[in-house]
Amino acid sequence: MTSTKFKFTTVTAVVIANMVGTGVFTSLGFQLLDIQSGFVILMLWAIGGLIAACGAMTYAELGAALPRSGGEYNFLTRIYHPAAGFASGWTSATIGFAGPTALAAMTFAAYATTILPGQSSESIEKALAVCLVAILAVIHGSSRRNSGGLQVVFTILKVGAIVVFCLAAVVVVDRPQPIRFLPSSGDGTLLTSSAFAISLIYVSYAYTGWNAATYLSSELENPQRTLPGILLTGTLIVTILYVALNFTFLYSAPVDAMKGQIEVGFVAAQSVFGELGGRFTGLVLALLLISTVSAMTIAGPRVLQVIGEDFKVLSFLSYKNEDGIPSRAIYVQSALAIVFILSSSFESVLVFAGFTLALNSFATVISVFVLRYRQPDLPRPYRTYLFPIPPIIYLVLTGWTLWFVLMNRPIEGLFGIGIIGSGLLVYFFSQARNRAR
Repeated sequence: MTSTKFKFTTVTAVVIANMVGTGVFTSLGFQLLDIQSGFVILMLWAIGGLIAACGAMTYAELGAALPRSGGEYNFLTRIYHPAAGFASGWTSATIGFAGPTALAAMTFAAYATTILPGQSSESIEKALAVCLVAILAVIHGSSRRNSGGLQVVFTILKVGAIVVFCLAAVVVVDRPQPIRFLPSSGDGTLLTSSAFAISLIYVSYAYTGWNAATYLSSELENPQRTLPGILLTGTLIVTILYVALNFTFLYSAPVDAMKGQIEVGFVAAQSVFGELGGRFTGLVLALLLISTVSAMTIAGPRVLQVIGEDFKVLSFLSYKNEDGIPSRAIYVQSALAIVFILSSSFESVLVFAGFTLALNSFATVISVFVLRYRQPDLPRPYRTYLFPIPPIIYLVLTGWTLWFVLMNRPIEGLFGIGIIGSGLLVYFFSQARNRAR
């Protein structure tokens, strides 16, 4: 017997937990390699929040008009063509969720091992990451009650811990680090530089997940009414947390100590609270990343599930257990994440995952114009506020970022495009097999 659907609070927690994870706890170290202005870095995170909010408003219209689980797969299938939807779903399954799940688990392991004396080995970190993914797959593959309850609890703990960390760090620090937070003459050049654009792809990756609720539309109570509020509430909360957290990192820790480091949260905590306090904070941040891996394990497999419902060759993915949970899809995505953990480097996955996901959502935001043109009379319980300004802002800023990534990191960009192309090949192969039968 299928249980009640997910509630507003649970799905908002999924949105927040999908977003607050690997990106915000790791990308500052990469940004500081080229940008040492506190003002410019905080502008990065504020602009990232603006992009996410504009995307969320646009997705809210699409999700309310076309309420079915699957996110971009559902939208692009119905607005463009099944091939576009399949390529998008393929991308979400292989890169969009499995890749970030792996990155979040790897970040969890990196923070968790800060409690160990000396340097931890790569094999220990990978073993911890694999164990986390496997345990959460079992929990989320069991029942909706276990799945939703775990997610809400860990998300509340995550938000609370971040707020406490930011307040405590600002209070404890006697001498703020000498980094400028007010604009200066050189900041204008930085804001239009390729370094800013590349850093924005890290930020965009950190905000990835603002659209998570659209992957659960069919399992959400009153999706046409509640989806817009979930998307916008989650995005606003995360934007505030991100700006506050990066201000705290820059305010409390030396720039040179954070440059190129993955565990910037641990470095900042160690600078503020000392060796023992830093190790304890690193452990707390590791525990908070559990909710990120958890949220992705909830949302991502719903894409695989609806693909399985629509394509016979992948029908095994559509299986649901007695509680309506797509358990097979959960296990498949988790297995892909484990493959990434065991085989990929951190930064390359971060860049090509961020690029590919941004390209995926770019095509989806364009589709709101296509849908309005083709089906002007389609019932729209929610219409994008100030349309067409939010989708245009999203498309201009995201398009600018994608272009600079292609120019400056062509290998990662072309790899992402190759993933999308491989999805099209799989689609046409499956269609050819169906016709042959």
